[in-house]
Amino acid sequence: MGTIPVNLPTHEHPLFPSARNVAFTCKGCHVEGIGYGGYKCNDYYCNAWFHKECAEAPSEISHPSHPQHQLSLTNDHGDHPCDLCGQKFLSPCYSCSTCQFALDLACGIRPSPFEIENPICHDHSLVFLKKKEEEASCEVCKDSIAGPSYSCLECDVYFHVDCVNLSKEVNHPCHPVHPLMLMESESLPEDAKKTCIFCEAQPENVLYHCSFCNFSTCLACSKNPPPIVMEHTKTHKHPLTLFSREISFTCNACGIEDNDMKPYMCLQCDFVVHGICIGLPQVININRHDHRISCTHHLGHANLICGVCRKSVSQFYGGYSCSSCPNYTVHSQCAVKTNVWDGVELEGVPEDEEDIAPYKVVGDDLICHFSHEKHTLRFYKDNIIHDGRTRCEACSQPVEFDPIYSCEDCCFILHEKCANHPLKKRLVFSTRPFKLQEAGTGVRKVLDCAYCRIFSTGFEYTSLIAKNVDVHCGSLSEPFIHDDGHLHPLYFDTLDPKQRHNCNGCRNRIDGHLLRCEPCIFDLCLSCASLPKKIRHSSDEHPLTLFCGGKTGDKYWCDICERELDPKKWFYTCSDCGVTMHVECVIGDFSRLMPGSIIDIGGYGFEVVLNNHNTRPLCRECFSRCKVSVILKDLEDNEYICSRLCFLKSPCGISYVSKK
Repeated sequence: MGTIPVNLPTHEHPLFPSARNVAFTCKGCHVEGIGYGGYKCNDYYCNAWFHKECAEAPSEISHPSHPQHQLSLTNDHGDHPCDLCGQKFLSPCYSCSTCQFALDLACGIRPSPFEIENPICHDHSLVFLKKKEEEASCEVCKDSIAGPSYSCLECDVYFHVDCVNLSKEVNHPCHPVHPLMLMESESLPEDAKKTCIFCEAQPENVLYHCSFCNFSTCLACSKNPPPIVMEHTKTHKHPLTLFSREISFTCNACGIEDNDMKPYMCLQCDFVVHGICIGLPQVININRHDHRISCTHHLGHANLICGVCRKSVSQFYGGYSCSSCPNYTVHSQCAVKTNVWDGVELEGVPEDEEDIAPYKVVGDDLICHFSHEKHTLRFYKDNIIHDGRTRCEACSQPVEFDPIYSCEDCCFILHEKCANHPLKKRLVFSTRPFKLQEAGTGVRKVLDCAYCRIFSTGFEYTSLIAKNVDVHCGSLSEPFIHDDGHLHPLYFDTLDPKQRHNCNGCRNRIDGHLLRCEPCIFDLCLSCASLPKKIRHSSDEHPLTLFCGGKTGDKYWCDICERELDPKKWFYTCSDCGVTMHVECVIGDFSRLMPGSIIDIGGYGFEVVLNNHNTRPLCRECFSRCKVSVILKDLEDNEYICSRLCFLKSPCGISYVSKK
């Protein structure tokens, strides 16, 4: 991407010329496909791509379908469809300031004639149709026609607007030695190449094929072929030429060995590169690292591991590296994935000096925290009262073993580690940074964290484009070290919905994000990853320790529910008394809700109460005695709910799920 932006009338933000060959949907004509060069918006929340022709569309045009007035480019198109093709409008478009006449961008700059007397694809003249009432397929590509089309009134056949200029035989610029023939995919021999040599798509119906060279291309790439020569000095100092034969090569920019995609080459320098690796952004932020990373043509360090995919990175090829962390590297193609990179090129952009510190030091062991600015907080490292009723405002967990900051004027307490959560942070859950939001006062809003599926009333990290994250998940970072749970560091991964993985801690199925040690096939859900390693419980006078499994033939029973424990699952135990307890019996589903507070879940009011284990009220849904430490009391009928499952079974929970 160039560093000099261009202001064009097609878009509200400056656009940067780009040399990259990427798949995108053009913001101008809204056509999806491979774009060879074009323009990209570098705005933080936009990231729009444009074909070169669409981006450079003129601000005013004279159009044959409306010769009486000039048409002006606008983003205000109203609700009526395009007056030429009849399709629903998508910005930008051309409109007449005098009449209620408007055209979408594609019809404005590439108008379709109302009649084609001598079409390439057919022997008779064709007429333009805005809309085909009954279902029909295109005579050229055999795909169904949903929008405007051309029709032969004599033969009752139809053609896509983009297919009328396709002939049965073409001379393709990337394969000049033989003409390409339009052929049905099923008619090709079994050993013939049926995937496009440029975009790797496999057309279901027809493609262009050379039977002499076994060269195939889809219709889209035949209409919009890649450039034969590319010049981009930041990728390579010499012009690069497309080599359209099938060869095995290793890309100099990304270090990936390939024999499918067609490379660009500089024979003078023995330089080979993927088309998608030409014009890679030079300086970027990714959601897996705190610092900017920069594109380099030669990493030059041995034994490197990619910070995204965790696979080895060759020192002899290009990639991304961090100037602050000498050993941090990322494969080129891993760094620019849409779920890793925010799409913003930072070359020439000054470093963000935004203050993300959550507090200001105002004296010895005194701070002013953003969440409690009316009073100062004092630091306490020793002599902390172990009281299950005294909880941290950020994580809602009891104040037990760790140093704290406490307000001497009111009951406001933060764990030291919670007081240090930054105001702004990059998290793996989105490409945009998250902002820290303090807990509210009065009736507390409940966050149902989408990543650990636990209710919380504490601090949370918020995002404009992603689901909010509680501070427990937001504080997880990689490499994640769990000294007792696994010998090796764990790294974030996102599961495909079709994959089935069970957590090694709770043995439950994991959906979405997890922490993983891939060599050991060890998976940990985010709920288990944030379990406290030490905790107090009213059923035992000593601290309980998280036991992360091991080889044992002994049987264990939970001292709370008196049921048998599965030793393959993590559980809590007391080293002094030898008692054992289920994690769910010790923690419960409402442990991250502040006791004594009034909360709102889906429009229903509850009081969060501590279960004193003396009366042990009955749960109104499962009719069992509530055994966990924190339960909910319905403000309407004064009845109790003991778990998330019981809440979801209740009328409140059913209504809550339906609202989501």
